[in-house]
Amino acid sequence: MRVAHIEENQRVNTAGAQGVAPGVPVPDTAPDLTPETASPPRRKVLVIDDSSTIRRTAEIFLMQAGYQVMLAEDGFEALAKVGELHPDLVFCDILMPRLDGYQTCSLIKKSPRFHAIPVIMLSSRDGVFDRSRGRLVGAHDHLAKPFTRDALLQAVQACLPCRPAGEALPA
Repeated sequence: MRVAHIEENQRVNTAGAQGVAPGVPVPDTAPDLTPETASPPRRKVLVIDDSSTIRRTAEIFLMQAGYQVMLAEDGFEALAKVGELHPDLVFCDILMPRLDGYQTCSLIKKSPRFHAIPVIMLSSRDGVFDRSRGRLVGAHDHLAKPFTRDALLQAVQACLPCRPAGEALPA
């Protein structure tokens, strides 16, 4: 009780220094982050593509929809970001230098820590062979490039339907 009274007096006494008349209580500036009022964390989506145009397009569409977006140019950079940032969903281009999308997806899916993260393959190739090979390495889905905003967001919703951030799909 005494501590609360002292803190209130300090807020009132420092009010003059903040441009408020002395004797008028200064409201706390810290936001109320009680569990009832705290907004849920945004879901994290990693977009892996060697094309800056595709990365930027996906980033804009996803950010406008309220997702936290992380970008990687190739599979090696992506694997480092998966380990560090734990995305809720990964979009992975198939044709990339150094480590292609199939290899990247396979490594994510073989990891005991990250195998439950849904991976959607991105490719200008939309044939049965490419879709089948993606499924064989553990991809959840396949999205043809170039994609529309609606197609991208539908793919996200199919993988992340009303789940809290950080909670991956069951294996």
